[in-house]
Amino acid sequence: MNSRMSYTALYRKFRPDNFGDVKGQDHIVTTLRNQINANRIGHAYLFTGTRGTGKTTVAKIFARTVNCENPTPNGPCGVCRSCRAIAAGASMNVIEIDAASNNGVDNIREIVDEVAYSPAEGKYKVYIIDEVHMLSIGAFNALLKTLEEPPGYVIFILATTEVHKIPITILSRCQRYDFKRITIDTIADRMKELAAVEGLQIEEKALRYIAKTADGSMRDALSLLDQCIAFHLGDELTYDKVLEVLGAVDTEVFSRLFRAVLDRDVTACIKILEEITMQGRELVQFVTDFTWYLRNLMLMQVSENLEDVIDVSTENLVRLKEEAQAVEADRLIRYIRVFSELSGQIRYAAQKRILVEIALIKLCKPAMETNQDALLDRIREVEERMEKGAFLAGKEASDADRGDGSQKSLSQSKEGKVSPEEKAILAKAIPEDIREIVQKWQSILEGAEISLRSYARMARLSLGGDNRLMLVVEDGVVSDYFRAPGHKEELERLLSDFAGKEVEVTIQTAFSKNEMEDNYVDLSQVIHMEIEEED
Repeated sequence: MNSRMSYTALYRKFRPDNFGDVKGQDHIVTTLRNQINANRIGHAYLFTGTRGTGKTTVAKIFARTVNCENPTPNGPCGVCRSCRAIAAGASMNVIEIDAASNNGVDNIREIVDEVAYSPAEGKYKVYIIDEVHMLSIGAFNALLKTLEEPPGYVIFILATTEVHKIPITILSRCQRYDFKRITIDTIADRMKELAAVEGLQIEEKALRYIAKTADGSMRDALSLLDQCIAFHLGDELTYDKVLEVLGAVDTEVFSRLFRAVLDRDVTACIKILEEITMQGRELVQFVTDFTWYLRNLMLMQVSENLEDVIDVSTENLVRLKEEAQAVEADRLIRYIRVFSELSGQIRYAAQKRILVEIALIKLCKPAMETNQDALLDRIREVEERMEKGAFLAGKEASDADRGDGSQKSLSQSKEGKVSPEEKAILAKAIPEDIREIVQKWQSILEGAEISLRSYARMARLSLGGDNRLMLVVEDGVVSDYFRAPGHKEELERLLSDFAGKEVEVTIQTAFSKNEMEDNYVDLSQVIHMEIEEED
């Protein structure tokens, strides 16, 4: 047969055939070896863990070892009659069953009937039932009695990725072994060994990226490696080529995107996403990788000694440390939450790019969210805008209460000047205690707790009926805050302490900034103008 037609996938070609070759599951391998050496072999085992961690492989090695005529410390000898028969799939002593396609009562009853017959040769009949959680309730019940009192020559090895779906009656009759996710180092080292055997040139950075993408699964890693090798057959496999094949994005792009998000620059974020899309990158992989990038930043904030946990180059580590210092922990956690939610939605979405764009806008614009963890970021955004002068006195002042209680519309020029006649009317309407509060507003708020201080600074100070101080707030999170019990009263207490007398405050909601500016005078601006004229 043509050699090209008979190519064997790497994960099959290099499947371990003895305990010594099993990587990353030392705790299980050691226990099983000791049981075999001490002849304390159990009758029912449950192997659990994520895909590609070695459950079926270890089950097969165990089955061959218990039937081997000359077992070694590493497992089966591989040359005796029993070993050769099992390897060729000709042995009646090792029976593999896929529960996904043989999950009915009748399938299990056949096994129960066969169990009654001892092996014609060899010591044990070993039943390996893969994906055992797929069995029906009736099938589990049929298996139960046999698991409870099996003949001495029968061993059941049940393998599953979803142990929570297995009845407790089955679990209690098995020795349970949990297969761990395999570390990036272990997977990368194994791939390096195989590359040497195959005569392949692969960049270290490329191997580590494949290992990280495999998420603890050796089989996934070898499948990805196979895919990358096939695409660049005969060439050295570099990091950039791996990114290209897997549709992934370089960490430098994540860094640029993250900094754009910190600057709340929606345009820059969308441009970077456009660049990623035009390169043909896979958006599902991008979302996963960016979430991982944010996770690394969070870990950098927790401790400075996480180089082993955060698998990045020294150069990237310096950049991560710098970026971790530039962002608050609560903000980072919100980013991770938004992208974690996105990763759950995007896999089967028709319009993946739109979902990613919405997520990026959410990161830049915390006001889009009502979640509790977005609140601090919304306050922070307001403070940033205040520092840049975005909440200085408005361009227009209008509608103040006159002394007689009626309203007069006050027009301003584009320069923000109130006409002398209008100012005179307004000046008479501002009581002295209100004037002092407006003048000292910022310093008064320094004594307030952070949320009250932040929200009060977002209000426009105006004059309400009965010459009361009126806070005009935009409809939304600020108005909701002052509607909540206790917040207005807390502000009134603060102002009363300052004024030395009882001060009542009216809260007025405006449905937009334009309405606020068009219909309500800004007292701080008027008083500021009076001071300027006196000077």
